[in-house]
Amino acid sequence: MYLVRFRSSWFLMAEMHNGVEWLLSCRSLAAEYLNAMPGRRDGALSGQAIYGRLFLWVVGKINAAVYKPAEDSKEVRQSIGLLDIFGFENFAKNSFEQLCINFANEQLQQFFVRHVFKLEQDEYSRENIVWQHIQYQDNQSTLDVLANKSLNMMALIDEESNFPKGTDATLLQKMNQVHGKGVIYIPPKNNYETQFGIKHFAGEVFYDSKGFLEKNRDALSSDLIQLVETSTNKLLKQAFHDVLSSSTIKSSVNPRMIITSASSSLRQASDGKKRVPTLTGQFRQSLDSLMKTLTVCQPYFIRCIKPNDFKRPMLFDRELCMRQLRYSGMMETIRIRKAGYPVRYTFEEFLIRYRVLLRTSLCDPKKESKQKCCESICESVLSGEGDWKTGKTKIFLKDFHDTILELERMKELNEKALLIQKVLRGYRYRREYLRKKAAALVIQKHWRGHKGRKLYKVVQHGFARLQAQVRSRQLHFLYKKKREAAVVLQARVRGYLAKKEWKRKRDAVILLQAHTRGGLARKAVRKMKTDMYLSAKEKEEERRVILERQKHLEEVLRRKKEMEAKAQNEAITDQEMVDSIFDFLPVVVGGQEGQAPVGFEKFELKKTITEEIDIDDVPMEEDLPRGDDDDDDLDEYSFSKFASMYFQGAATHTHIRQRLLQPLLYHEDQGDVLASMTVWWIILRFLGDFPEPKKQVRGSSTQERFMPQELISRKDRRLSHMVGLDQRVLRNKNERKPSTLPEEPGQNRKGSMFTDLLARNRKPSAMPAEAANPKVYTVPEGSPRTRKGSTFTDLLTRNKKASTATESAPPTSSLRKPSIIMEESDDLTEVSKPPTLQSVKEDGDLMEGEGEGPTLDRPLTSLEKLHIIVGYAIVRRDLRDEIYCQICKQLQDNNNRNSYFRGWILLSLCLGVFPPSDRFIRYLQSFIRFAPGGYAPYCAERLRRTLLNGVRGEPPAWLELQATKTKKPMIVSVNLMDGRSINLPVDSSSTSREICQLLSNKIKLKDTFGFSVYVALYEKVWALGSGREHVMDAISQCEQEVKRRGGQEQHAPWRLFFRKEVFTPWHDCKEDKISTELIYKQIIHGLKFGEYQSKKEDDLVQLTAKHVYIQHGSESSAEHVKEAVQDCINSSLLEAKSEAKWVQMVSSAHAQGPYVSSRQKADSVKAEMVDYAREKWPMFFSRFFEVVKLSGPALPKSKFIVAINWTGITFLDEREKRLLELSFPEVTGVHSVREGKASSQAVSLLTLKGDFTLSGGTAEDMSELLTMFLSGLTSRSQYAVTLKEADTQDDPMLLSFKKGELIIIIKDDEFAQERGWIKGQNESTKHTGAVPTEAIIILPTLSKPTNQVMSLINLSPNQRKNIMQANQKETGTMERLAPATLKEFSLEYFRQPTKDVNRQVMSRNAAPERLWANTREPIRQPLLQKLVGNPELSHKACLAFTAILKYMGDYPTKQMQSPLEHTDLIFSPATQNEALRDEIYCQIMKQMSSNNNRFSMEQGWQLLWLCCGMFPPSQALLRHTQRFLESRRREALAPDCLQRLQSSLRMEPRKLPPHQVEVDAVQQNSTQIFHKIHFPNDTEEIFEVATNTRIRDLIQNITKKLSLASADGFSIFVKTHDKVLSLNDTDYFFDSLRQITDWSKKAKTIKEGGPVNIPYLVFFMRKLWFNIIPGRDTEADVIFHFPQELPKYLRGYHVSTKEEMLNVAALLFRIKFSNDKSQFVSIPKVLKELVPADQLKAMSENEWKKSIVASFNKQVGLTAEEAKVAFLKAVCRWPTFGCAFFDVKQTSEPSFPDIVRIAISKQGLTIIHPKTKDVLANHPFNRIANWCSGSTYFHMTIGSLVKGSKFLCETSLGYKMDDLITSYVNMYLQERKAGQTRNQRFN
Repeated sequence: MYLVRFRSSWFLMAEMHNGVEWLLSCRSLAAEYLNAMPGRRDGALSGQAIYGRLFLWVVGKINAAVYKPAEDSKEVRQSIGLLDIFGFENFAKNSFEQLCINFANEQLQQFFVRHVFKLEQDEYSRENIVWQHIQYQDNQSTLDVLANKSLNMMALIDEESNFPKGTDATLLQKMNQVHGKGVIYIPPKNNYETQFGIKHFAGEVFYDSKGFLEKNRDALSSDLIQLVETSTNKLLKQAFHDVLSSSTIKSSVNPRMIITSASSSLRQASDGKKRVPTLTGQFRQSLDSLMKTLTVCQPYFIRCIKPNDFKRPMLFDRELCMRQLRYSGMMETIRIRKAGYPVRYTFEEFLIRYRVLLRTSLCDPKKESKQKCCESICESVLSGEGDWKTGKTKIFLKDFHDTILELERMKELNEKALLIQKVLRGYRYRREYLRKKAAALVIQKHWRGHKGRKLYKVVQHGFARLQAQVRSRQLHFLYKKKREAAVVLQARVRGYLAKKEWKRKRDAVILLQAHTRGGLARKAVRKMKTDMYLSAKEKEEERRVILERQKHLEEVLRRKKEMEAKAQNEAITDQEMVDSIFDFLPVVVGGQEGQAPVGFEKFELKKTITEEIDIDDVPMEEDLPRGDDDDDDLDEYSFSKFASMYFQGAATHTHIRQRLLQPLLYHEDQGDVLASMTVWWIILRFLGDFPEPKKQVRGSSTQERFMPQELISRKDRRLSHMVGLDQRVLRNKNERKPSTLPEEPGQNRKGSMFTDLLARNRKPSAMPAEAANPKVYTVPEGSPRTRKGSTFTDLLTRNKKASTATESAPPTSSLRKPSIIMEESDDLTEVSKPPTLQSVKEDGDLMEGEGEGPTLDRPLTSLEKLHIIVGYAIVRRDLRDEIYCQICKQLQDNNNRNSYFRGWILLSLCLGVFPPSDRFIRYLQSFIRFAPGGYAPYCAERLRRTLLNGVRGEPPAWLELQATKTKKPMIVSVNLMDGRSINLPVDSSSTSREICQLLSNKIKLKDTFGFSVYVALYEKVWALGSGREHVMDAISQCEQEVKRRGGQEQHAPWRLFFRKEVFTPWHDCKEDKISTELIYKQIIHGLKFGEYQSKKEDDLVQLTAKHVYIQHGSESSAEHVKEAVQDCINSSLLEAKSEAKWVQMVSSAHAQGPYVSSRQKADSVKAEMVDYAREKWPMFFSRFFEVVKLSGPALPKSKFIVAINWTGITFLDEREKRLLELSFPEVTGVHSVREGKASSQAVSLLTLKGDFTLSGGTAEDMSELLTMFLSGLTSRSQYAVTLKEADTQDDPMLLSFKKGELIIIIKDDEFAQERGWIKGQNESTKHTGAVPTEAIIILPTLSKPTNQVMSLINLSPNQRKNIMQANQKETGTMERLAPATLKEFSLEYFRQPTKDVNRQVMSRNAAPERLWANTREPIRQPLLQKLVGNPELSHKACLAFTAILKYMGDYPTKQMQSPLEHTDLIFSPATQNEALRDEIYCQIMKQMSSNNNRFSMEQGWQLLWLCCGMFPPSQALLRHTQRFLESRRREALAPDCLQRLQSSLRMEPRKLPPHQVEVDAVQQNSTQIFHKIHFPNDTEEIFEVATNTRIRDLIQNITKKLSLASADGFSIFVKTHDKVLSLNDTDYFFDSLRQITDWSKKAKTIKEGGPVNIPYLVFFMRKLWFNIIPGRDTEADVIFHFPQELPKYLRGYHVSTKEEMLNVAALLFRIKFSNDKSQFVSIPKVLKELVPADQLKAMSENEWKKSIVASFNKQVGLTAEEAKVAFLKAVCRWPTFGCAFFDVKQTSEPSFPDIVRIAISKQGLTIIHPKTKDVLANHPFNRIANWCSGSTYFHMTIGSLVKGSKFLCETSLGYKMDDLITSYVNMYLQERKAGQTRNQRFN
């Protein structure tokens, strides 16, 4: 063991530097204090002096204790000194102390740099290594100015301090005179400033000269010294002994002089002739002493680099670390080490490590020296690899030398290891082979014997079967003969009997005819006799009667036929009419179509048991008592009466086929009026009363009718919008996307996908998009039109009057609607505007509407019309009566049978979705009575059900349309978790509560609470709950999602499941075994598919072992355990750890389980598993509610999610962070409240941690659930808390207690609680007695309350509030601070506020203009002072601010402008003038400060998001911008703005304003933009494109995603209406798009006039054809090379032989028809697709066919993909492969034809004859001196610019030729540059 001792002197030196800093800083503070209070100066200075003396005394005592003087004076002791030299200071205000400290650091820095460089030089000199001196940063000039030169700064300070009249001003004047012209000293800017600067090695530092002389003198009065001398304190005198012992009592107090040794004094008394030493002199004396000590020592330096200024882990500040390295001299140290030889080995170390590389034939280590062996290794391995040196004892290498040696060493070691392995493996396998060979002989012997015996038995059995077969055939032949004979006999007998019967009937007919003819003859004779006696008049009368009777019979027959035909037509109306309208497929059971959703495939694979419930036996809901009103006579409520009372104008109640001039009913809202006209038009088209418009070519008509945006926006929805909170919060964490769709204020039903998007009071432009992330925007194809705003921004912010009609349906819950959790604004009291719905106006054949979408002036399917009609009714409550009146009007007196039945089908469908108002309901019921066929009871029942269960949120589903055929309930299949499937009857109004009740009754489920209906589609699963949610709404959502993905609605693969959603706190598994069984199966399924996860493997093993025991009991065979592992263990876990390992662990756990030894029942083990899951994963068994906090204690968010489960209540934010947790004992009360409108729900939650008022569409359901939990817990609780004190010691029956004590309730029925008494035990005293109920409060808990709950109960409300606030401060959950503004920045950089005289006169006390705050008035001058003097920039800044006002909605505008026009005005000037960038930032942040308009703030965030990605602010504004964003981090776009701001600092600014795609994306709150990229093979992909994505970055992303071998040669192309342009790799993607679309738009505007929109497509193709070998990159060949080369071949650009053409034609035929030889007959038809165009007439069609078939037959076994590669291999041999061809008209060469073909490839530019294909000229790129192009020409110079020949041609594709040549030339230049760089490195 070694002991290192520190001497006292070294101890002082170690503390010197930091001590100087600390004491000088303390002195600075003391000086300020003394200057402020001069009366206390002497006392404070004496205190400083005493403190300094005592500090020296303490240090002396420590040194005396630590350091013992040596007994022998000659003994030399070693010591170690520690010195911290990193103390450079630069504050906002620097004084004399900082100057001294920085001077000391300058000295120490110079010592460090020179010492380090000296060591390096000594090392090379010692080893005789020649090296070159490296220049380094020397701070000697700074030291000269500070202390070394004559009249240095320290000397000037001392000199001025000695002058009695010297002041700080005179000191500064002298320093300016002496050092003002130097580069080190920085004089003040003017005579009034007191600051001067010095350029230190660490940077410039400015010092305030105020107080310099006073601090330097620092004299102590003699009176104070005399006072110390008269003191009786010995310690005090001992501390001042050196001052008291001097002859003259003068001293100075300098407590900072602890830097000197113990023997030196801080103040030296002197006589009158000697000067009092100044602080500067003493400081320099101590510093010189320190430097002398350092010089004689051997120093070692340790450099500590601070990674960041915030003391945070995993945070690295690059600039800070680089600055520290640079200031500490480490850069120069690294340079010299790098320039020299950083790798150094001794000869022995080098030889030991690299002995394996030594060639003993060249150098034998046994004979040669180590140095020579080392040189031999280096010469053999490092030959030609740069210089390396050998010294006396070491070898010196470069870094890459060491790398080469290590690689060679590893290679040699691997070779030797392989040799050893080869020998050992050969020996091992030879031995193994001999052993196996002997064993094989034994096995062969026994196997051959067994095989012979087995063959004999097979032959014997075969002969027996042959005998049986022969005998059976013989018997069959005999039977066949007998049967044929019997058939012949039967035929003869039957023929005889038939003939006999025919003869009998014939005789009877003859007899009947004879009698009939006789009777007729006799009748005729009688008539002849009668006619002889009748007159002519009587004969005529008789004839007339006969004719009338005949006509009457004919009329009766005609009517009968018409009635039969009508009855027949009516019989087919119900089904065939519906089929003709909606084109149905056969009816199927809902929930069994398609493939099962992800995670539920096993329910389809297993053979499930399907049970059915009879439709006719089970009612749809419990029969409710009906009022007497149902029996009233409805005759008085005729539709004609309603029309006469309420219809407007001259509108009648009968059918018409004309357009209405106004709605039937009166509407206050203009939007309802326009919507009514649109619905009437659609209804007429649905009924067939109005013809469908003809299909028009897009853009051919200027009067297009567009479908309103709110009705088409639902096509863009994603499945994630339907998913409830349970799915997004718990079951799909990786794919969670925040949704910002608030709830419709007027309806309290489950938020459906349809109504959420159409009628919710939501944040504008906040429609969520797909993919994968949270904020994604996919660019629409082509972007053909300029947007007039976001999809919902204009629709939801119009001034629409709120609907006054009240919802007749009962309020419904929305347990699982899309999330509304979003970042709230600063003003949470702001009320959003009610939603509006843009309608379509038809007057003048023009439909008005702001949104752009699919036109209505096109043929619509009946289903589309139905969705539009129902969609309007769902969204606009006031429009429902209008729709019913329009339908009823068209049914009244409608003689068109087709229109009539279509109307009743439409009415029946509407009755199942939305009810009428109370005003119209009786009239509608009366109208329904006269429905045809079975529609009357069917429609009446649908209306009754809709009134009972409320309005729907989605249009009818496909199942509902099918149900109109049978007019019976639909059948849906619901899956149970145990594998059973039950078919249930449902109708359009069926709710999840009814479904759960039917299922519970069917499976005899007793414990029904908490079971809910779940919907699964694809990979999503979400709960419908067990309340009033409409099941058909969820099914309709699924069908719409399937249609969005390109499928068919009738085949939507949705499934319904019956699962446990939430537990009660008192759940008992023993009460219901069926419930336990279902939950147990659910847990097993959740474990398998990762729904329930555990960090501990042992938990999963134990659950799996219990599953084995439940399924197989105590038996645990390997097969059973393996099956259980596959049932319970997730696939990812099985991949991480082998299945065999899991089987082993489960088997061991099963064997050791206590249930095996105790033979526990399986039901009991199931109950244990259910209880474990309930306690382990309570959040997975929760109900979630989205709420907004209206009042209550401070929380980080005001909008959050409330999760309620059996453990309590949890507040969660959108990132699943727990804001607050409440147990049920902490909840003191819950009740529902109404806020404002009758439909606005809120719940008041009273807790021990504060009272919360929470608002939301599901607040009433949350209140019901909490009330049920609290009441159930209270009734079962055994714990109560006393509210007051009761002293009843005199009465033993009564219990005594104090206030706040815990009472344990004893439920033995001794006292009746109804009478106000219960029996209880005092938990503290253990006494028992009667307790009055008014003196206690029963806690809702089943377990003993915690101490925290008890303490909160006993505190007063104010005390609880203080405790909560303290906890919030500790946990950082306080309310957010005030957001930062530009107020501080404006004081320095903004112009002065303008003085408005009129404003001052009108309002004398008006506050001055706040330039940094929001305003709604345009500005007349820019905000920044530096722009005021520039008229051009000032005007642009004012225009930009006006555009910002219009974009944010703060300024009215007469004409509608698109958002892109506003953004162009805002950002275009800033992209061109850097001076305007800060102005734009300031203007946007100004409008976002103190802005209470939520819509305006959202628009402002969009502008700031765009601005942060366009360009960064200046350094002066950067800090304020970051503070502005960081103080608003909870805003949705704030984090993205910060990230984009950091990216813009690293990237170049954008050159053009934002593109339309970027504006569209941010308006939909999408921070991710996905753009569609097309490929030559007619495929497309979606790729993410950011604001700062360059073309080359996009190319790399596409290459990586397509798995291409290389990105070289590929490029991005943009196709417009008339051009295909290639984009530059170095440009930004959106800048390039903007440039092209602007150019095309400008050209088209000039040609056509007026604003136009430019559609475009983005392609990814190969541009440069080089280094292409077909077959090496199959993906590139199939996707790019083949589709790009095929058109060139078919156009006849290549020169090929007949055999090559036939071979290629056969390959193309195989590609087109695969191996289908039956298509040979179609070869003449597709010959143009197989043979070049110029060779079609070379042979006849039949000859081509024969030749192609022959070539096809030679190509055997090729697939289509292989044929494409073979085509490329055939084409690549031609010299024109990969060329780009251009047919141009040339005028330069008379010997060439007028029209020539130019081919551009990697070889250069080739001129080809277009007919003969002969090469006319070939010009390599190095011979093309110059080239240029225009809109109609292309020009190039061949040879030199002076004497070269010129080639001019006319073409409209000159820009393509120019771009291709430029790209090829740049490619060759880059390759040449890269080759030169490689050569330089090699040389």
